[in-house]
Amino acid sequence: MPMPVSPPVLPTVSRAFVQDWIESLHRMCPPDQVSDMLYRSGLRQERIDGRGRVTHDQIVKLYQIVVSETGDEMMGLWSRIIRPGALKHLCASVLGASSLAAALYRFSTFWNLVLDDHHLSLSETDRSLILHIRPISGANPSRFGHMLMLKLAHGVASWLALRELPLTGVGFTFPKPGFAQDYPILFPGPIVFDETTSWIGFDKALGDLPVSRSEADMTSFLQRAPRDWIFTNSREHALPLRIRELLVLSPRMDCDLGDAARHLHVTPRTLIRRLKSEGTSFQAIKDGVRRDMALRDLATGKPIEAISQDTGFATPASFYRAFRGWTGQTPRQYRDDMCT
Repeated sequence: MPMPVSPPVLPTVSRAFVQDWIESLHRMCPPDQVSDMLYRSGLRQERIDGRGRVTHDQIVKLYQIVVSETGDEMMGLWSRIIRPGALKHLCASVLGASSLAAALYRFSTFWNLVLDDHHLSLSETDRSLILHIRPISGANPSRFGHMLMLKLAHGVASWLALRELPLTGVGFTFPKPGFAQDYPILFPGPIVFDETTSWIGFDKALGDLPVSRSEADMTSFLQRAPRDWIFTNSREHALPLRIRELLVLSPRMDCDLGDAARHLHVTPRTLIRRLKSEGTSFQAIKDGVRRDMALRDLATGKPIEAISQDTGFATPASFYRAFRGWTGQTPRQYRDDMCT
C-alpha cells in the first residue's frame, strides 16, 4: 500500500499583510457580511489585527468568496468595480500576443482601459522590461492592491511562458512596511520601497519568449484563480526560500547554518551576510518553517506531541511556548478554532 503523502509546507503570510485587503472589504460591504466572508474562509475578524498567520488556502478561498458575493474581481481595491469576466478578457487578450513582451504591453493597455486612478506603462532598459503602475489624480495607493496587480502581471507572464519567471526587481511606491518579510514569499527577485512608481522588472531577454498557452489552458487557469498567479511554485525564488526548502527536506529540521552554507557553496559568514542584506537570518527562516509545518499538521489532525518532535523541539513545553509566540494561542486552541 502506498504511503500517504503529506501536503507541502507552504509559506504563510502575516495577518498584517492582508489588513489593507480587509479594510477595502469593510469599505464596500456591511460589517456582518465581511465577518461572514472571513469566517467562511477560515479567518477570524477579531484576530485580523493580532498575531497569527494566513495560509494560501485561506487567501484563495477568501478571494473566491468575495468575488462571488461582490461582483468585483479586484475586491474593492481600486476606485471602480472590476466586473466578472474582466480577467477572462485580459487572458484572452494576452493569449493572442506574438511574444511575452507584446503580452506585457497588452496587459498594460487592458488595465488602462479599465482603471481610472492608475496608469500602467511598459518601459525598457539595457537589462529589463519594466511594467510600471503610476497613481494619478492624487490616488492613494493600496499596498495590497499594488501587490496584487504586480503579482497578477508576474503570474500571467509565468503562465504564458510555462514556468515561473525570475525577476530583476520589484518596487513599491509606499514606505517599507513592518511585514516586508512577506513579499519575498511571492516575488522571486529583489524588492525595494519608496519608489516613484510601483513596478516589476523582467529580464529583457525573456521578452522574446513565445506565448505558449491554449484557450483550454486559460479556462483551467481562471477556474483556479487566484492560486496560480499569486502562488507560483517553481524554484526561482530568493535565497531565503532556497534555505527554507533545505530545512523542509531535512529530517526533524536538523539542517544547521553550516549544512546550508555547504549546500549553497558559500561560507557560513557569507551566508549570514547575504541573509542579513535581505532582512532575515537563518534562525528566523528556520522558525518560520517550524511554524508553517506546525500549522499544516494541526490542520491534518496530527498529534501535537508528534508535531513537536517533527519540528525539532526538545520538549512539548518548548513547542507550546514557541507556538503561542507565533499565533497568540496554544496549539489546542488553534486546532479547536479551525474546527468551529
